[in-house]
Amino acid sequence: MARDSSTLRTASGDKEEAEGLLHHPAPSSREGSPDENIIAAYPPTNRPDSNKNNERRRSGSADGKTGRPMPRRQSSFAQPRLNGTPRTPNRVRFEVAEPTAQPNTLELDGWIEEEDFLASDDVEDGGSRDSRGQRAPLLTDIQAPSMALSNDLSDSFNPADLLESARPKSGLRSAFMNMANSIIGAGIIGQPYAFKQAGLLTGIILLVALTITVDWTIRLIVVNSKLSGANSFQATMEHCFGKSGLMAISVAQWAFAFGGMVAFCIIIGDTIPHVLAAVFPRLEGSPVLWLLTDRRAIIVLFVLGISYPLSLYRDIAMLAKASTLALISMLIILLTVLTQGPLQPATSKGAIRGSIFINPSGVFQAIGVISFAFVCHHNSLLIYGSLRTPTMDRFARVTHYSTAISMLACLAMALGGYLTFGSKTLGNVLNNFPQREAGWMVQLARLCFGLNMLTTLPLECFVCREVMTEYYFPHEPYNPNRHLIFTTALVVSAMTMSLVTCDLGVVFELVGATSACALAYILPPLCFVKLTKRRTWEHWAAYVCIAFGCVVMGISLMSSVAQMVRGQGVRGGSCTR
Repeated sequence: MARDSSTLRTASGDKEEAEGLLHHPAPSSREGSPDENIIAAYPPTNRPDSNKNNERRRSGSADGKTGRPMPRRQSSFAQPRLNGTPRTPNRVRFEVAEPTAQPNTLELDGWIEEEDFLASDDVEDGGSRDSRGQRAPLLTDIQAPSMALSNDLSDSFNPADLLESARPKSGLRSAFMNMANSIIGAGIIGQPYAFKQAGLLTGIILLVALTITVDWTIRLIVVNSKLSGANSFQATMEHCFGKSGLMAISVAQWAFAFGGMVAFCIIIGDTIPHVLAAVFPRLEGSPVLWLLTDRRAIIVLFVLGISYPLSLYRDIAMLAKASTLALISMLIILLTVLTQGPLQPATSKGAIRGSIFINPSGVFQAIGVISFAFVCHHNSLLIYGSLRTPTMDRFARVTHYSTAISMLACLAMALGGYLTFGSKTLGNVLNNFPQREAGWMVQLARLCFGLNMLTTLPLECFVCREVMTEYYFPHEPYNPNRHLIFTTALVVSAMTMSLVTCDLGVVFELVGATSACALAYILPPLCFVKLTKRRTWEHWAAYVCIAFGCVVMGISLMSSVAQMVRGQGVRGGSCTR
């Protein structure tokens, strides 16, 4: 009786009329009257007479016989049944399929990721319920957005343009390849020179200590991003220090990355033409093919033919295969220095006496060379975002493996080159070998070094483009035209600078030293100190790292300015064919 009263509504809302209606429930029969069948067949919003009944209830129209308002018609489902008889003769059956075992591997179509499905190996609680069917995808018959659109638009629609989760991702191995390639780049060739400047024992200590520091500051960038809620190094700096912080990090990142692009173009022009001239001696006398031995022609051909298409990729995960080939190339260079160096004549080798332990005058120069090789902080968040499952633990594993392998490779290169050539070790250890008379393995190493620069240049272009986009268009969606314009402008401008000069000298050293120190030793711990309040060991280590970076930057800056005043520089290579 209480349930029936809760379902009755009147237009006037008088209590007496409502109580009177309790003694006149709607008629019902065991089999159900035709009116009841109609009412039960239509939902309340779709009944044919619903509008008429609503008007009667709103106007308070009364029954002619009783003078009372018309009672609300009710379905037979609202009336109690005696003896357990069914409320309706129509039986409703629900066809529920038996749960089937899910295969261990699911074939994912299109842009659907593995994380869209619940894990099939979850542990059930004591077997109280079998949730195997509940772990299956909830929506199995739904189509992807691109399939739900018109067929005319299916070819032009790309989910990766709109959904971040639909963009290509990489696993731990691919992320390791990208980070290791970013570290083991042009800087590995200068490690023997760093040992020459600092001394053998001091060079080893510096290499290990700076590797540990760089490993920590790389991970610190991602920690700062989590603490600030930002998705880029620039946004983190802006969150901590406002517009001035954004400008500082943008200038440091862009200068370091763009300087690397120009240096890579110069290296391409200084290696590949010599290799082709040594392998094909008749090319120089050919009417047209002589261009393959010309420095400027090789830069234009290889940069526009290889580096530029790779730079057009939007996602850094797409460069994993190219990074793998680049690492193989660096392995060939390392083996060449270790095996072919001892075979060189004694006239090309120098003494190592006097620099076994320490060379105080060259310690800070060695720090700059090692730091330039290990700085990949501008790529850290790009690599973190390219992970299929971006977590701190997974990124820490990528960072540890990448820095450890890079340290071992740099240590082997430094020991092999410095112990072989001694005091005559050059900034580019491959230049200690003869240009044309060197063996085939040396020429292969030079070719691999040039090709490695072709695949490393797009990584630096990614950084420059990301910095420009975040600074000028921070809140705008992806635009393919802007992407194309920025990429083309960066590659062409870097290529043009390498064509007009091959000796950036102190300018490269000045930009590299200041920006590398800022990116590796100053800005990441500075943000960490700003974002954290607890006084832990990491907090004090951040202060020490900031002081170290400022000292190195100051001394490197004064050294570069002094070299500019004296007219001294570090040649990047020969501009002649």
